[in-house]
Amino acid sequence: MPNTPPGGLGHVPVAVYACATATSVVCAAELRARHYADARHWHVAGAWTDNDPSMALDTRPGWSAITSALSTGLIRGIVVASASHVAADAAHFAALGVLIRDRGGFLTEAAPGPPHRTPGQHERRRALLEAAVGWSLRDHFTPGIAR
Repeated sequence: MPNTPPGGLGHVPVAVYACATATSVVCAAELRARHYADARHWHVAGAWTDNDPSMALDTRPGWSAITSALSTGLIRGIVVASASHVAADAAHFAALGVLIRDRGGFLTEAAPGPPHRTPGQHERRRALLEAAVGWSLRDHFTPGIAR
């Protein structure tokens, strides 16, 4: 079992899943889910797709491959670009997440929008960078300050 630091970041093997009739939608969904996983430093062990959303989830070949990978321990989580790729509504998505959690994994939807920034994060990172290199960027590049 991978050692994951607090906050969900770490080298956790995940699967990316998408289901849509249009190839362009599948490609965009896979890309979004991969970016979401990469931002968390999760290892994308594979990407599976299905092209018929009208099929029951448990009869889709791609989804069956993912559940098999989860059962064998090849992956720990499943990332989808949108809950609609695996569920009809939010309640169904939550129930599916509970089922996967009971099998030792997790299901997550790639959240839209930019990554969360905390207040003062930019300033703290700049201070750390300056301390690491031993000089202040502001002192050297701010007009009127001579050294």
